[in-house]
Amino acid sequence: MNTELPVHATVTYHFSVPAEDVFDAWLDTFMIGRFMFGPEVRDEEIVSLKTEAKKGGSFSYIVRRQDVEIDHIGEYTELERPLRLVFTWAIKQDLPDNSRVVIDIIPTSTGTELTLTHEMPSEWEHFIEGSKDSWMKMLTALDKIL
Repeated sequence: MNTELPVHATVTYHFSVPAEDVFDAWLDTFMIGRFMFGPEVRDEEIVSLKTEAKKGGSFSYIVRRQDVEIDHIGEYTELERPLRLVFTWAIKQDLPDNSRVVIDIIPTSTGTELTLTHEMPSEWEHFIEGSKDSWMKMLTALDKIL
């Protein structure tokens, strides 16, 4: 447990595809543009999606919502294909405020079980349910394209 980020929003989702497919989608900008961002997920335009998919690598996902550009940034701290992915998560405009996302992937006899935990600072406690809803919306979108 991360004591620096004591607020946790956790969701679990079952996919009927192999763990490798689920894991790889989180590092592929084409896929990210279909399940995390863009008009298929919410009312926004993708400006650019860049990722350096390696431990210590960074990402920047810039979208435009209602004429405002938002840059989602982070760094990959763990990549254990296909079982675990951990990265920091922040909005560039809100720095130094940041959070961490932990994705654990378990192969099952019928596909893959993914558990995502979004760890946030205590002042974001009011956002637990909103975070769960957002991640579940993205996981549902990912399921549709896998």
